[in-house]
Amino acid sequence: MPDFFTTDVLIALAVAAVAGLMRGFAGFGSGMLMAPVFAILFGPVETVAIIILLEAVVTVQLMPGVWREIDWRFVVPMGMAAALLMPAGSWLLVNTDAAIVSRVIAGIVVAFVLVLWTGWRYEGAKPLPVTFGVGGLSGVMMAGTSLGNPPVMLYMLSSRDSAARNRANVTAYFAITLAALILIMAFKELITIAAISRVGVMLPVFMLAAWLGGRAFRRSGEGLYRHITLAFLFAVGLYGLLR
Repeated sequence: MPDFFTTDVLIALAVAAVAGLMRGFAGFGSGMLMAPVFAILFGPVETVAIIILLEAVVTVQLMPGVWREIDWRFVVPMGMAAALLMPAGSWLLVNTDAAIVSRVIAGIVVAFVLVLWTGWRYEGAKPLPVTFGVGGLSGVMMAGTSLGNPPVMLYMLSSRDSAARNRANVTAYFAITLAALILIMAFKELITIAAISRVGVMLPVFMLAAWLGGRAFRRSGEGLYRHITLAFLFAVGLYGLLR
């Protein structure tokens, strides 16, 4: 059992609060904020379990508020493709230089964010093969580099869909992919009692922050949501390039 309310845990609570605000507002981003700090505090294996469990509970918390906006015909194929290709990401992690792969992907993310910041939008439909491809790429990246969400968000933000629709879709996508990750982690016996105990300490803070982030989203406009989301993706891309 971990010691509670040590300096490490207090730092983790502060990070969880900021991450929860981002999750509640944008529908994504919390794992990207928590992973670098938690990996130092708790180690990489426990970090993955902590983040997955926190994200799963908050996804359940957020789903009722976004349910009507979800485009299931878009989300389900993308989520299934991600889940199916997660093992390929695990293979990539073991058999290639993950640092190089992460930097290449991060560079693509930065370049695409810059394009979207010019105001460009994709006007056409989302063809099923492309949706499958984006989901599969996300699944590989999620398991192999921890940068799994940027392709999905960039794909969504490049369309004319509303902020509410994008936030709802990424929340539903989380529900599918997190369920797959929890099954994989449980099968490999990587969800430890220590991780569950830490989640119990951080969860109230994370859930409250996510609720506050959701309230902030409802008061924001389309432009603010888009700018904050793109700025966050840009920061994540830069981090991936420079780390």
